[in-house]
Amino acid sequence: MSDERMVRLLEELRDLAREQAARHQRVLTIQEQMVANQNQAIAHQRDVVENQRKAFRRFRPVIAGILGLIIVILLILLWLVIRIATPYLRS
Repeated sequence: MSDERMVRLLEELRDLAREQAARHQRVLTIQEQMVANQNQAIAHQRDVVENQRKAFRRFRPVIAGILGLIIVILLILLWLVIRIATPYLRS
């Protein structure tokens, strides 16, 4: 193999190694950005979960009130059914 051809091959190998290093650097940069984006998404998810917990804590008394009202209505209906059915049960 001639010296000139050897020099061209070595230069080509050098250029390919540089291109590969540049590609590798771009991949690393993209991966770093992906990790940063994932961390930001996790932080947003934590905020959302905390907001949902706060909202649930605020509405817990409302839910308890609604359930209490439903129980009162059911007890009134049961009382009415017993009052209406009592004369028929005595016969």
